[in-house]
Amino acid sequence: MSVTAPQGFEAAGVVAGLKSTGKPDVAVVVNRGPLKVGAAVFTSNRAKANPILWSEQAVKDGVVEAIVLNSGGANCFTGSFGFQTTHQTAEKAGELLDVSSGDILICSTGLIGTGDEVFRAKVLDGTEKAIAALTADGGEDASLAIMTTDSRPKRTVVQGDGWSIGAMAKGAGMLAPGLATMLVVITTDAVLTSAQADAHLRAATRVSFDRLDSDGCMSTNDQVTLMVSGASGITPDPAGFGAALREVCTNLATQLQGDAEGASHDITIEVTGAASEEDAVAVGRSVARNNLFKAAIFGNDPNWGRVLAAIGTTDAAFDPYDVDVSMNGVRVCTRGGPDRPREEVDLAPRATHVGIDLRVGDAHATIWTNDLTHDYVHENSAYSS
Repeated sequence: MSVTAPQGFEAAGVVAGLKSTGKPDVAVVVNRGPLKVGAAVFTSNRAKANPILWSEQAVKDGVVEAIVLNSGGANCFTGSFGFQTTHQTAEKAGELLDVSSGDILICSTGLIGTGDEVFRAKVLDGTEKAIAALTADGGEDASLAIMTTDSRPKRTVVQGDGWSIGAMAKGAGMLAPGLATMLVVITTDAVLTSAQADAHLRAATRVSFDRLDSDGCMSTNDQVTLMVSGASGITPDPAGFGAALREVCTNLATQLQGDAEGASHDITIEVTGAASEEDAVAVGRSVARNNLFKAAIFGNDPNWGRVLAAIGTTDAAFDPYDVDVSMNGVRVCTRGGPDRPREEVDLAPRATHVGIDLRVGDAHATIWTNDLTHDYVHENSAYSS
């Protein structure tokens, strides 16, 4: 049931005509309480879509009554008209739910730079239809309505000790920090304050969505929202809740990775032996964003020299002539020189593991990425046609 698995939530996904496919394209998730706590993290791109500009302000008081999401149009770089559309959507939802529009978050996803009176009318009509269709079993419909180039919905549920967390996500392209391109809604019936919700969410996204770097392209519309109903009446152990939320976010991040546009390999880059976590992240990200490395993996070529060339561009503390590299369990490089024959590496499986031991400390980090394929280039060359 995704976001409606925890107690206190209703959701719906409906067809508003924003997509030419006739598939669902407007979703609403409502928190029925008794708590109406909310927290959110947003893209760090300076170019922000109108829903981001609205939601950044709306969430500041830590109260979120509902969230309205549409696919089929990003509502980004659409001028004052676009921001008015976002405002009117929140007002429409607030009126129908009998709550303040300032406690409604808005999300949009789709093509940038498009939006007119027809788009606005469809979003508003879809909002009204979705609110009329709200149900405690509507989580799956909502997860379908937020998809764009996704081939499948992303959903997960984790059960705690008398409380639970449910979530849905969309994302298949422009996957890079901050956050990786996505719309994510997470719900819980645990009892949390707004400060606790914010702290838990930021800690979980830091080691999950912020470590997904599929194609190096940062979106204008990223938003991850945590809604807290408190309907279980149980205040969770902070460590236990934090671990559960990390599990949810990591699960969704890997689902996003597995559905990345055109990808044929899901690559896990595990950096160990770093002087600091920041160094480990920088090294892993340098490989994840190296097109030569990504093209080699697409061609099933264990070209470990491209790994060393990529990490040498960072400021991380290590000696490039004292680094080990392994691919799918075979150490192909040790101390900056050849080790096992490349022929021993099997890169045919979709799951690909690259290990990098910097040999200077105890810190580590994992980055998730994909290969660079013909299909990725083709899909994104025709995205707006």
